Amino acid sequence: MSTQRLRDEDYRDYSSTDASPEESPSEGLNNFSSSGSYMRFGESNSTTWFQTLIHLLKSNIGTGLLGLPLAVKNAGILMGPLSLLVIGLVAVHCMSILVKCAHRFCYRLNKPFVDYGDTVMYGLEASPVSWLRNHAHWGRHIVDFFLIVTQLGFCCIYFVFLADNFKQVIEMANGTTSNCHNNETVILTPTMDSRLYMLTFLPFMVLLVFVRNLRALSIFSLLANITMAVSLVMIYQFTVQNIPDPSHLPLVASWKTYPLFFGTAIFAFEGIGMVLPLENKMKDPKKFSLILYVGMTIVTALYISLGILGYLQFGANIQGSITLNLPNCWLYQSVKLLYSVGIFFTYALQFYVPAEIIIPFFVARGPEHCELVIDLSVRTVLVCLTCILAILIPRLDLVISLVGSVSSSALALIIPPLLEITTYYSEGMSPITIVKDALISILGFMGFVVGTCLTLYELVQPSSAPIIINSTSAFV
Repeated sequence: MSTQRLRDEDYRDYSSTDASPEESPSEGLNNFSSSGSYMRFGESNSTTWFQTLIHLLKSNIGTGLLGLPLAVKNAGILMGPLSLLVIGLVAVHCMSILVKCAHRFCYRLNKPFVDYGDTVMYGLEASPVSWLRNHAHWGRHIVDFFLIVTQLGFCCIYFVFLADNFKQVIEMANGTTSNCHNNETVILTPTMDSRLYMLTFLPFMVLLVFVRNLRALSIFSLLANITMAVSLVMIYQFTVQNIPDPSHLPLVASWKTYPLFFGTAIFAFEGIGMVLPLENKMKDPKKFSLILYVGMTIVTALYISLGILGYLQFGANIQGSITLNLPNCWLYQSVKLLYSVGIFFTYALQFYVPAEIIIPFFVARGPEHCELVIDLSVRTVLVCLTCILAILIPRLDLVISLVGSVSSSALALIIPPLLEITTYYSEGMSPITIVKDALISILGFMGFVVGTCLTLYELVQPSSAPIIINSTSAFV
């Protein structure tokens, strides 16, 4: 991707790592009906319904899934799954609101496509409040800000995830066996601090993000998908075996830990940024609503099942990522390494979104002959920033909860309901719809405030958790 294209091109909402600028729809391939909806004729390189479903699934499955067993522990074996179901339903409803409002503005403005930021900006322009209309451009800036925070937060989480898993594999290497069923006492071989592992990964991450063309990253995306899919199958295969008696697990956990559950859960469900790009790329976008509901039903079932099974299998010993609880045998150690490889390559894909927003700002203000130097320098600084933040917050569970509470709450729960009100209020809305939207936004805002405050409080507290190796090993 040339920096000149970055200089000249407006940012499109590419939270979906498969939505590239080169694949944006042509202006001439759109047709608007008089009924208030719109129809686009599919291009030859548009995605089928099955490809869109696969993209939707893989865009929602990552490190957040692996942290859900601990999230269920923070809510309770009964309250956790029920809350996951409710949050999933609300998140999908907010996705559908965003799609509906985007369609509305496409029809009103005769545009083929509007992204998340455009939709919020146009929604503020349609507001009956003059102050909001006069400051509508801030809608795009707010969305861009939270997209940057979310995506760079993902990158921070990847640093912590890689460090924790590689550190555990290396320290347990001398005691790793081929028997995955016998209980063993594992003597750890002390190695360097996990933060030094993060610094070790830093130069490799910098080299990875120097690949600036999203199409060139597709090979890495395919490799990441394969390794993570194989790892998930192996994780499920282990968690369903010999589940202990769950009678000692609390049905409802302490209210003090519930905000941590909320942050992790909404982090896992934060896929709203890729909804519009995926819908825009479909050959038959009229089917997208059905695909959205089917795909998110599968995602929600996956989240709830792994959250329940992981907590049932490991109980109070569950860690920030379920991979850290896997047995000390070569089979499951390889699962950790496979998933880590997938996460490593996914870093570049998640990094693409903030890079597309931030780099043009600096490139446009520098001399033209230094564009490449500025581009690579900004990339290096951003990667170093994510590494520094990961070093400052080296606890995987708290990083996930913090990112979920701060940015995912805003993008997935707070903004969409308010957008529906500003978009349709002047046309007339039922009081029930207004109350519903207000309640969802209040729920998201409460999660934002309480979850962020509690996570920050936990961060300043010394960790008192025991050092646990896995379910087939004794405490150290």
